[in-house]
Parts: sequence; C-alpha cells; structure tokens
Amino acid sequence: MLLDEHNSKLLFDKAHLPVPRGSAVFPGEEDDFAPDFPLPWFLKAQVLSGGRGKAGGILRLDNPADFPAKARKLFGREIKGEAVPFIRVEPGEEIAHEFYLSLTVSREQRCILLTAGRRGGVNIEKLGADNLLVQRITLPGGLEPHQIRAAFFHLGLDGDHFQNFANLLDALFRCTLDNGLLLAEINPLILTPDGRLLALDGKVEMDDNFVDLHPEAEIYHQREHAAPEENRARDAGLSFVRLPGWVGLMVNGAGLAMATMDLLNFSGLPASNFLDLGGAADQKRMEIALELLFGDDRVEIVFINLFGGILSCEKVALAMKGALRGQSPKKPVVVRMSGKDAMAGLKILRELDVDDLHLAEDMQAAIAILDTLRPAGATPVDYPSPPDIPLGPRPASVGWKSAAAFTIGADTPILVQGITGREGRLHTQLMQEYGANVVAGVTPFKGGGEMLGVPVYDSIAQAARAHNIGASIIFVPPRMAADAVAEAASNAIPWVVCITEGITQHEMLAAFQQAKGSPSRIVGPNTPGIIVPGQTKIGIMPTMPFMPGPVAVLSRSGTLTYEVADRLTRAGIGQSLCVGIGGDPFIGVNFVDMFEMIRNHDETKAVIVLGEIGGQAEENLAEYVVRTGFDKPVISFIAGQTAPAGKRLGHAGAILESGGGIAHKLETMGKAGFAVCPSLESVAETTARILK
Repeated sequence: MLLDEHNSKLLFDKAHLPVPRGSAVFPGEEDDFAPDFPLPWFLKAQVLSGGRGKAGGILRLDNPADFPAKARKLFGREIKGEAVPFIRVEPGEEIAHEFYLSLTVSREQRCILLTAGRRGGVNIEKLGADNLLVQRITLPGGLEPHQIRAAFFHLGLDGDHFQNFANLLDALFRCTLDNGLLLAEINPLILTPDGRLLALDGKVEMDDNFVDLHPEAEIYHQREHAAPEENRARDAGLSFVRLPGWVGLMVNGAGLAMATMDLLNFSGLPASNFLDLGGAADQKRMEIALELLFGDDRVEIVFINLFGGILSCEKVALAMKGALRGQSPKKPVVVRMSGKDAMAGLKILRELDVDDLHLAEDMQAAIAILDTLRPAGATPVDYPSPPDIPLGPRPASVGWKSAAAFTIGADTPILVQGITGREGRLHTQLMQEYGANVVAGVTPFKGGGEMLGVPVYDSIAQAARAHNIGASIIFVPPRMAADAVAEAASNAIPWVVCITEGITQHEMLAAFQQAKGSPSRIVGPNTPGIIVPGQTKIGIMPTMPFMPGPVAVLSRSGTLTYEVADRLTRAGIGQSLCVGIGGDPFIGVNFVDMFEMIRNHDETKAVIVLGEIGGQAEENLAEYVVRTGFDKPVISFIAGQTAPAGKRLGHAGAILESGGGIAHKLETMGKAGFAVCPSLESVAETTARILK
C-alpha cells in the first residue's frame, strides 16, 4: 500500500519524526481555508506518482487571497495521468542543507537497506558515486549503533547534531518495524539555519500483508487515489488492477490470471482489468466481481477463465447461477472451465439456457469465441506480439558435481504443523488419501490427542523425540507462521513446506535469518507444496492433473502448476516431481536450489520452469545453468509479460519493474538454452518435441 506525502507525514508524526506543520485541503474547501502558520505557503499536489515538482504540482503562495485560485489550479491538474484528489499546504522552511535518508526492504539482498545521501532531491542516484552510503540491516537483529554513526559521519554534519540525527534515524527504523514498511523515505531531509532536522518530504510503502493483519493501518489508505471499482474490489478482498482494454477478466489464481491477461493482450483482445478470485468464489464474491465488470463502461465482453484445482468448477458454476438469478448477463460472457468438476460446471451453465453466455473447454476455443464477439469500433490497445526468443546453444558440460539430492518419496514421514485447524485437518486427510505418510501433528496446547489417526504434540521438539520426521508442512495463520518456520528449522527438519500466505515480509526476513545454519530446506511461503506423482503429496495440490513421468515442473504459481501439469498429462507426458517455490518476495528453496537436486535425479529427463514477472529468480537460474553446464533440457514460460510497470498483480512477488525488465528476463533465459514458450498452449507441444 503506497501512501501519498500527506499520509506518510501523518505516520511519521505519529512515530515522533520531525515533519513540517501541514493541512490537507480537498476540492470545495479552498475558499474557507485559513491556516495559522506563516507565509509563504507551499501547495503540494497529493499523488502517488513521482515527478510532481517538474510537472507543476508544487506552487508557492505569498498572498492568502490567491489561495483559492491556485488550489483550484492544482485540483484541475493531471500528473502522469493521475488526477489530484487533494493538496497538502505547508509553511515554507529555510534550508541550510538537503540530505537523503531511507530504509528499504531489499528483495535482492534479503535485508533492509539504510541509505544516506549527502545531497537530496531528484535523481539522487546520479549525483556521483560518493553521494550515497548504503548499509545492510538484518532482522531480527536491527539497526546497530555503528550504522547510525556511519550514516551521520557520511552526511558530514557537525557533531552537535549527532543526538538529534540518532534519535531521528532510530524513530524512522522503529516506524518501519512497527508499521510493516517496505519503504520509508525522507527526501529531502533538511537542516534548517537554526539547527533543526526536518523531513521536508516523505514517501512510504506499507506491506499489504501487514495491512490485512492490522486493519487500523487502513486509515492511511486514501481511497481517492483509486478508481471506484478498485475500491469496491479492495473492500471485497478481491485482487483487482485496472488496465486499458475492453475485455473484462475474471480468473482464479494470480499466475493463471497473468497468463490469461497476456493471451488476451497478445491476441488483440486487450484486458480491461486483472481480477483474481483466489481460492474462494462463493456467490457473494461472484456477484461483486460481475457487478464490477458489468458496471465498467469500458468493458464490452467478459472472459471468465477457471482451472479447477482446489477450487471446484461446479461450485463456481453454482455461484454464478445464483448471481445471474436466471437472467441473461448484462454483457456477453465467455466462460472457460477445465480441471476439477469442469464438465459438471459447464453442464450447470449450459442448462441456464440464457443469451450471451458462451462456454468453452479450452483457452484457444475461448479466444476464438471472444474474437467473434469483438465489437465494431473497439478501441485498440498497442501491445507487441509475444517475443520470439531464439533458442541458444545448450550449455557445455564443465564437470560440475553436486551432492544435493531430492529426498522426498513415498516413505517420507510427514509432520503437520497446525493439524487441528480447519485447513490442516482438511489437507491432512487429502494427503493421506493420496498415500502420504503423515506420522505426527503439532498444535500448541492440543498435545496428547489424535487427529485423523495421527498423534498430536505441543511442539516439534516433542514430536521429533517420538518420530523420525522427513518433512513438515505448515498450516498456521499468518501471524504465527514465520515462527512456525523458525521452529521447524531449529529442529533441523529436512524439508519445511510453508503453505501459509499473507505473512509479512519483515517476519519472513527474520525467520530466514534465524534459519541460517540449519540443514532444513524451506519451501515457500505461499506455496501449493510438493507432489511426487504416484508416490506422495506434501501440500494442497489437487491430484487430478498429475501422473508419473519424466518431467519436473517448478513454478512460482499454484494455478499455473495445475494448468501445465494437466496439459502435460493430457498429452501423455507425466511428471517426476512438481514443486511450487512460492509467490512471495522472500522464499526459501529457489529454482537454482531445485536444479542442484534435479541434476542428480535420474527420474527427471527435462525441467519445466513456470516463472513470473518481478525479481531475478529466472535470470539467476539462467546464469547457474550456463556456469555449471546443466545438461538436462529446460522449457520455460513467463506469466505477466504485458503487465503495467510498477503494478503488483496478485502475488506479492509479481511486480514488473520499470525499464524493460521482462525483455531482459526472456532474452537471458533464451541465451542459456531454455526453450522459451510464448504461451501456455505451446508448453506441452514444446516439451514433447524436446523429449523426442
């Protein structure tokens, strides 16, 4: 959740950081505004995009009589396509010097970065190599006194300012921890002629997972920055992002939603939105989702694309039946269902016998139907064709040796953390039905009983005394899940699979730091788990799409895993193992770790990598494959190629950086000898060709 300057300063002020006095003024309030602070005043447009100063979004005022006109001028301005919903008015401050100061959660370095700049303002990274000092802060350790001193001396402040600077930086760090901040930036931090340090401008990004767990943080969310449908979706718990097209999109699962968005955009049927129903599609959520799409004047057609994994297509169809209430949809709707209970779901919708409801069993058939419904004069959106990535040479063997081994099989003894909860109980039963060897469960203060014939203990330490544990799977609520990971790692459980999503990034950084030195392999969080088809399942994956065979599937997305496994199985290609590495920014086992094991896995003859925008996981894998001469063929697919820069799509880890990151990702994989598939449709075909 990105905060505007005004709300960032409200948060800073609450954390006892020095900020200028200021007031928010909304349209209609400008005629009556009469602050008690001295002139000059600065009127500052409140938008989430940067560069407002260059765009005329900050105005100086020396005469109060001019305020209404200047305020209205800002209210009528657009900054990088963003309307100005309100302004912040502050008194002017005399400036002796401008500095830069920030705390940022770094995905690449897996820590918090403290950055101090001798000069602040715009383009600070271009002010010379000596301007910035960057220091790593690890959690749970925290900010060290020597780091405060290093930042202070780097800025070149006089010694009599040290205590004020130390107090300010300590308050900024506490504010970051206490509010789950991913970014806390002061730019500029000013020194006034009378010796005060002041946060003249501020920018804050708050972890969405923290906001979900702390509803009181919603006071910093300014609804005026979002479109009405985005606010409605947020209230309903739906993941929704507005896009520039005219095909309304509704999908279950972020990975499949991104892949579907790409397919539409590449097919000249531009998506008007990204909408992920998630794993819950009851009638209420379905009604809200349809209302959002039907009520959007830009939407001409609606495409509902569902793969039944955990989610039953039949239940979704019943929810949709209830939402339509026997009436034809307000706009043409194309529904594609595949996977669990798909035939039953399509039968329910077919029997509705209403106009403008079109059914398809696969995505290509759905695209063909959508194309026939294309409205005359529909506004085109300029998306490029899917890139044709040439297949580079297979890496040369360099004699790389690895002692890593994939050790999960039919006999692996499994511990379930959170076994007595609803999700833990349900999936323990499903794992048992698949033949998984569940030997113990842990729920604090529930020890001594049994669940589904499995003994329950109060702690892993107790369970480990009574059982040999080969893997743990975690079904623990987000507030406690990071500690559950740390507990399993501290007991040296060989594999730790964390299903839980919604864990804050700070807590996972701390858990991974605590797990350093442990032999545990941590999978996730936010993972569907692991399945070895025909042998065992440690996760929530549906078993229907999978069958034993020679291809390993590694993925950052659960729904993409099920979708691709189903396509492979229908093509007669089985899977040796399938691992969801997790969709969060901070995960344990990554693609490289899995490849180290797979190179020694005789049952695996080829590997499919299902990636997403954001991060460097796929680039790091490509570098590893070339450097170590990995000799098994690799097939890859990346979802989210047409995502707008800077927008987070469902998974916390899926955000497209500005500057063409996706092109570099695809090119790097191609040069490493990966067969880069342009669409989901080509994955099974490409795999079959390579296996032959």
